[in-house]
Amino acid sequence: MAATESLYCSPAMHPTNPPDFNQLAAQIKLWGLDFGFQQIGISDTDLSDAEQHLHDWLEQGMHGEMQYMHAHGLKRSRPELLQPGTRSIISVRMDYLPENPGNSQTILDDPTAAFVSRYALGRDYHKLLRNRLQKLADKIAAEIGPFGYRAFVDSAPVLEKAIAEKAGLGWIGKHSNLINRQAGSWFFLGEIYTDLPLPSDQATTQHCGQCRACLDICPTQAIVAPYRVDARRCISYLTIELHGSIPEELRPLLGNRIYGCDDCQLICPWNRFAKLSAEADFKPRHHLHNSTLLELFAWDEAEFLQKTEGSAIRRIGHQRWLRNIAVALGNGKPGANTNAVLSHRLQHDSALVREHVQWALNQLNRP
Repeated sequence: MAATESLYCSPAMHPTNPPDFNQLAAQIKLWGLDFGFQQIGISDTDLSDAEQHLHDWLEQGMHGEMQYMHAHGLKRSRPELLQPGTRSIISVRMDYLPENPGNSQTILDDPTAAFVSRYALGRDYHKLLRNRLQKLADKIAAEIGPFGYRAFVDSAPVLEKAIAEKAGLGWIGKHSNLINRQAGSWFFLGEIYTDLPLPSDQATTQHCGQCRACLDICPTQAIVAPYRVDARRCISYLTIELHGSIPEELRPLLGNRIYGCDDCQLICPWNRFAKLSAEADFKPRHHLHNSTLLELFAWDEAEFLQKTEGSAIRRIGHQRWLRNIAVALGNGKPGANTNAVLSHRLQHDSALVREHVQWALNQLNRP
């Protein structure tokens, strides 16, 4: 996901009579629930195990074009380098599942339908979580006085899943997503780095066992080993992070997935415990949960910008939007209308769009 501006408050002197930090930690968890988070945990800053895992992953080049994963050195795995004075981290989760997961499978089984990852159906989550984290930080300050903190929502070099795992919010599954025994994996994460010496929660144990459903279901076999995802093969990377051409050998495997992929979550048995989100902002907008590929392919750039305002989808831009849908159309059923719509886009200004449109036409018109 794209980085967003983080919240920051400079360090301050704590009172001469410091608060009871055990009691404060308990209060923070209650306040967090009041602000709409489903769970709050606290961890220390030792991410040495995660640092080695990240180093190995980067050394193998599995980050693809995501150079920002390299860019900040050890700041990602050593919080005190990113935010000097950090002593503990408050980690939060917020459920986002907007509708019954069974609807996703219905869409995936229909080659004329467009599948958008469930997290992106509603408004961009960054602003909502950021505002809630600010309220939580303000509440803490109102209780104990000014303190040093910096808050993140999928922003800056932060190992959010490793932090959440240490804070007891769940465990990192074989698909590399965080899983919670009571809530599955359909949730967002956010963090507040603080200079407060808060007591740490106990990390959760692993509960994937011998299950390998996520490895087997992955359309592109991007989960190359348990707990290791090769982003260069991942559909979320290919449809969102990749700026250029989607490798031809992978295009047929994308099916009708035009923005992200949820297959590894849909198959995970722990997600039978997931609950639908009550947040109105996470509800589907502009019929993105039940649109056809042809309907979305017809959007010109102005319509794309208008209908993706406030959405995570806007970050890929109109050209990559058309690129992705062209591939999905090429994976569908041939038809005169589909051919005509694709042929019209052969006049597009973008060579990237024209290339993928031509590929789709070739696929549909094979003998």
